Amino acid sequence: MKVLLRSDVAGVGRRGDIVDVKPGYARNFLLPTGAALSATEQMTEQSAMMRKSRDLRDQKDREAAEVQRGVLESGSITIAQRASAAGRLFGSVTESDIVNAIRTATNISLDRHQIRLAEHLKEVGTASVGVSLYDGVEATISVNVVAK
Repeated sequence: MKVLLRSDVAGVGRRGDIVDVKPGYARNFLLPTGAALSATEQMTEQSAMMRKSRDLRDQKDREAAEVQRGVLESGSITIAQRASAAGRLFGSVTESDIVNAIRTATNISLDRHQIRLAEHLKEVGTASVGVSLYDGVEATISVNVVAK
């Protein structure tokens, strides 16, 4: 069954795409939730308009992410945590701590899921942390953990 997607659906397609899905999936999920419409021949023009608006929005989002990457990579983020004399932290620096430090230092709001840490930071020092800003736009920031 051919449907026109009204919103992005993971594993199916993006807004404005005309896709072929199984009739039960369309009837039981896509159509009742408003995520899709039954595709007809007249909907190709509507599909093109939806794809055009999606592409414009994606371009603006990508440009904004590029600007954010420049701001994030230009400096470093400092986080003060309680630590022992040996430099071991009491606790650890998590993704949420890094997001809060970025927000206070640069006014850039991120989600903690955008931070790419192999494991939480547990010692005083400097670490490189990856940040996923948009599809294909990655930033690497320097996080400096200091003792309080």
